[in-house]
Amino acid sequence: VYEPGRPGPSALDAVEHAIDAAVATGHVDPDRIGLIGHSWGGYQASYLPTRTDRFAASVAGAAITNFLSFMGAVHWNGGLPETGHWETGQARMAVPYWDDFEGHLESSPAHGIEDLETPVLLMHGDEDGVVDFRQGLEYYNYARRAGKEVVLLVYPGADHSLIREEQQVDYHRRILDWFGHYLKGEPAAVWITEGESWVERGKRISN
Repeated sequence: VYEPGRPGPSALDAVEHAIDAAVATGHVDPDRIGLIGHSWGGYQASYLPTRTDRFAASVAGAAITNFLSFMGAVHWNGGLPETGHWETGQARMAVPYWDDFEGHLESSPAHGIEDLETPVLLMHGDEDGVVDFRQGLEYYNYARRAGKEVVLLVYPGADHSLIREEQQVDYHRRILDWFGHYLKGEPAAVWITEGESWVERGKRISN
C-alpha cells in the first residue's frame, strides 16, 4: 500500500514482504534474486537497490532517479509540467519538495547512491518525452563517481519505449546477458566488462 509522500519506502516494504514470501516457498534462492522494471517500475528498480542489498542484479528502464530535479521537469509528450502530476499522480508526493525536503530525499534513488551494492543496468532513449534522458545520466554519473557497478544503455532516437525491432532485440539480449552473469554465474559479456561506445553501438543497431 502506497503512503502519500512515501512511494519509495512503501515500495520497499511491499517488495521485501513479497521476497520473504517467495523465499519461504523453498523454490527461490535468496542470493539470486533479480529486479527489473520500466518507467515507474524503472524508478523502483533504481531505487530499491539503494535501500536494500537483497537483489543480485537490477535492470531499470526509463527510470525517474532524482526526486528533486524531476518535479521541475516537463512531460514533453503531453506538453505539461510534472508539478501537478508529481503531487497527485503516480508519484503521490502530496506536496512540493520545499514542503517536505527530507521526504523527497527519502524516496529519491539518486540520493541513496552511496549505499548502492547491487549491479544496475540502466536503459534510456535519448528522445524520451516522458522521463527526461538526463534522469538516467544523473544516476549513472553519480554511481560511477561513487565507484558503483552500473551500465547505462542509450538508444538513439528512442522515446519512452523502444519501438524499433532492432533496439528491442538488442535490449532484451543485454537483459539476458546481465541476469545470466549476475544471477546464473555465466561469463560476463564483453559489453559488461569493457563497455561499448554510444556511437559504435548506434551504428551497429542501425545496420
